[in-house]
Amino acid sequence: MSTGVLAQGLPWSAPALARAVPFAVFIGLMAAEPWLAAQLADVLDPRWLYGMRAALMAGLLLVFWPSFTELTAARRPSSREVGLALVAGLIVLAIWLSLDAGIFVLGQSGSGFEPRAADGGIDWSLALMRLAGSALVVPLMEELFWRSLVMRWLEDADFLAVDPARIGWRAVLLSSIAFGLEHSQWAAGMLAGLVYGWLYVRSGNLWVAIAAHAVTNAGLGVWVLATGAWYFW
Repeated sequence: MSTGVLAQGLPWSAPALARAVPFAVFIGLMAAEPWLAAQLADVLDPRWLYGMRAALMAGLLLVFWPSFTELTAARRPSSREVGLALVAGLIVLAIWLSLDAGIFVLGQSGSGFEPRAADGGIDWSLALMRLAGSALVVPLMEELFWRSLVMRWLEDADFLAVDPARIGWRAVLLSSIAFGLEHSQWAAGMLAGLVYGWLYVRSGNLWVAIAAHAVTNAGLGVWVLATGAWYFW
């Protein structure tokens, strides 16, 4: 299957679809999850729907992988960039853990994803599934959409021709605002978007932003499992 085939008859370019479709399907399935959980309640623990969603996204990313030239043709990040991604990811984690209540949250915090078994202990199959999805699949999917597509498209409709180094702060800011509003913790999300966007502009390498995002999500998962603060999930 090629992006060209998927793009036939649609107003978007094939490269844009390759970066938008996985994200759109992920958000669509997330919105449909309560309904799906109700339909499958007799045959499936609804918590596994997250793993199914993440697995589907991984499959879509694999299908579209040849189109992601910003990843396949990218140079290997330097040790300095890897260190910067680690520090930036931990800074965003600290922000996320701090801006988690009051006006910094849209709506009310729910119970979150609780990977606990009937005896109250952690079901590690559920926990590791959730951790892998959030730390490995989500950063790749979201950075391809928000930074590689949206942020560069805000600079120029021919986004593939945009060198990350020439992305202006207007595009970084607008994409970060939209990224923040995707999350219930809108303020932390916007600041995270600014950090990941800055990393992409500074390094010119999307892998650096993906690495920072992965550090944040993995760190958050470890924090959740260590403290039982399930609402972060």
